[in-house]
Amino acid sequence: MRGPARRAGRPPRSLARRLFGRNDLRRPADRIETGVIVCLVAAFLTAVVAAACLAWHLYQSEHTAAAGLRPAVAVLSRPGPAAMTAAVGARWRLPNGTERSGTLTAVTAPAIYHAPAGTSVQIWLDRSGQPAAPPSSPADMIFSALIAGMTATAGAAVVLTLCYTCCRRVLDRHRLAGWESAWAAVGPRWTSHR
Repeated sequence: MRGPARRAGRPPRSLARRLFGRNDLRRPADRIETGVIVCLVAAFLTAVVAAACLAWHLYQSEHTAAAGLRPAVAVLSRPGPAAMTAAVGARWRLPNGTERSGTLTAVTAPAIYHAPAGTSVQIWLDRSGQPAAPPSSPADMIFSALIAGMTATAGAAVVLTLCYTCCRRVLDRHRLAGWESAWAAVGPRWTSHR
C-alpha cells in the first residue's frame, strides 16, 4: 500500500524524459511531432518577447518624438481651406522670438478648416522650427504600442499554427502509410482464419 501512495507523492519526472523518454508505443513520427511542438512553443515565447520589445521601442520613440515638439501659435494669412488636402499660409514665432512663415496643412494644424484669415491656431514646432503633427497623448501612445505588440504576437501565433498544421499533416500521412503497410501484412492472416 505504501508503494502506490509513495509513487503518487513523487515529483513528476523531468520534461525531457516525459517527452523523449523510452516508450515502445511511441513511434518516430510521435517523437518528431513532440520535437516540433517544443520548437514551436519556444518560437512563440521568443515572438512574445520580441513583440513586447517592439511595443516598448514604439512607445519610447513616440515619447521621444513628442518631447522634441514645442507649442506655438500661428496666425492664418488667408482663410482656412474647406478640403482636407488643401493648405493655407500662416505666420508664427519661434521660442527665441524669430518670426517665420510657411504653409499649414490639416496634419500640422487640424483647426484650420473654415477658419477666417487672421485666426490664431495652435501648432507644434519641431527642433528646426517647422510645423509638425501634434503629439499623441500618453494614452494614445500606450494604446498604439499595445496594438502593435498584440498584432505582432497574433501574427506569430498564426504563422506558427500554420507551421504546426503543415507538419501535422505530413506526419499524419506518414503514420497512415505505416498503418496501411502494417495492415497489409497482418490483415490477410486475420481474414484467412475466419
